[in-house]
Amino acid sequence: MAQSALLPNLLTLTKAAVTPAEALLETATVKVRETVSKDGRVAAGLLESNQTAAHGLAWLATYVESLRQMQKWAEGLEAKGQFGTLEQLIHQIAFGEYLWQIYGGIQMNQGEIVRLQDIGLSQDDARGMMTPEVRALCEGGNTQDARLALVALMQDGKAEITFGKTGLDEELEMIRETFRRYAVEKVMPFAHEWHLKDELIPIEIIEDLAEMGVFGLTIPEEFGGFGLSKASMVVVSEELSRGYIGVGSLGTRSEIAAELILAGGTDAQKEHWLPKISSAEILPTAVFTEPNTGSDLGSLRTRAVKNAEGDYEVTGNKTWITHAARTHVMTLLARTDPDTTNHKGLSMFLAEKTPGSVEAPFPTEGMTGGEIEVLGYRGMKEYELAFDGFKVKGENLLGSEEGQGFKQLMQTFEAARIQTAARAIGVAQSALDVGMQYAEDRKQFGKSLIEFPRVASKLAMMAVEIMVSRQLTYFSAWEKDNDRRCDLEAGMAKLLGARVAWASADNALQIHGGNGFAMEYQISRILCDARILNIFEGAAEIQAQVIARRLLG
Repeated sequence: MAQSALLPNLLTLTKAAVTPAEALLETATVKVRETVSKDGRVAAGLLESNQTAAHGLAWLATYVESLRQMQKWAEGLEAKGQFGTLEQLIHQIAFGEYLWQIYGGIQMNQGEIVRLQDIGLSQDDARGMMTPEVRALCEGGNTQDARLALVALMQDGKAEITFGKTGLDEELEMIRETFRRYAVEKVMPFAHEWHLKDELIPIEIIEDLAEMGVFGLTIPEEFGGFGLSKASMVVVSEELSRGYIGVGSLGTRSEIAAELILAGGTDAQKEHWLPKISSAEILPTAVFTEPNTGSDLGSLRTRAVKNAEGDYEVTGNKTWITHAARTHVMTLLARTDPDTTNHKGLSMFLAEKTPGSVEAPFPTEGMTGGEIEVLGYRGMKEYELAFDGFKVKGENLLGSEEGQGFKQLMQTFEAARIQTAARAIGVAQSALDVGMQYAEDRKQFGKSLIEFPRVASKLAMMAVEIMVSRQLTYFSAWEKDNDRRCDLEAGMAKLLGARVAWASADNALQIHGGNGFAMEYQISRILCDARILNIFEGAAEIQAQVIARRLLG
């Protein structure tokens, strides 16, 4: 059945299909640019009033880049003799589905479908993409037979770590295996209980991760780290998040703090802080968001005033601060120039604090805080913080120069979004794991749920989109590792990954039926954990806006 579901000359078809998709994107970019430009330049007001077109362009570009990366993945496996039937079916279904969506409407979320006419394209433009190769993939790529054949192979290969070869090198796959084994043994058996009891992840887990090198994985060796690639951190975050997103996010906290210090810190700051972050002697937290600003970081109001001794006193409020109580240092963004109302007056601080306990979460003088109760992503907890004369040493001004905070933060967004995309893949894979297991175990009408085509199709599409998202994320990490600007690629990976995680969790819960709505089942937690991915590190709408701005120049 599997072989009969495959289209002949698959790689030739898919390679030929990329070019018309790219041409359509080029036409769309020109038309949207004309719509949002004034006097030859993109105008912010026009970009905002034509948001559907701009964000639609961002999604179209994300789909086209996804097809490019899937083709690169497939050709790489073919060259190694590893492009098996399972991988071929994933590739075929991905092209069939994404090309059809490009033509008929891209699902930005459950309630918003962007169509080519929304981007200013005509029916003639759309038909121009429909070359014989594209038509063949649209008509024969994502069929029920192909999906059922894929799921049958997935069942046969369940012992493998991932459904389909990832295309990564042997070293990275060894890293994956190590952290998958740890997650299965030390995280998965306990994660749901931590969630239900709304408990902090045990300190023993942090100690284990420190011993395994998670917190210093990408920090240069000269500062006590391992100096490994961003791609390695992606694999680690992916597998730990597959166990539990909170555990996968512990390393991300340190990654972002280290990135800030490496990019913007003085030599003395690097020498002091990076070895401590690498060893987990100190745990960092990011303190950026305020109650009335959300994504509009340029309008932050928390202020830091320099006193006669050259130190700073911080006053203001922050919210949605992850892992705030148990940490030792805050990367704190505050306004040092009171005469500014935009990003130019912001500075970044490495603000030291005393770790708290459950009974006294914020013992440091000058700061107080309260927990925000949340649906998911509970293992590190979320807090509101208030600062009133909170003291920060002058030497802890990042880079020893005021007014650089926003610029310094922007330099970390590539790494942060790559990491969020990796966590999204892990959560999506977790949903597929539990959804598939339940579909095999649960009997209805005399057979397993997985034998029903619509149930199997859900599982197939999870596997396909996880692989698409994975390849897009790996590409952004490789770009970062090669010192190439990758804010566009990282943004696309985060945008798609978050949608895939939510869709996978939602479909896995649907497979569980009524049991999925019961808190005792893991999928109820996975669904709640997946939902945050479309919000933090740049909400999906903000992410699409950022991508559109880059595309339009």
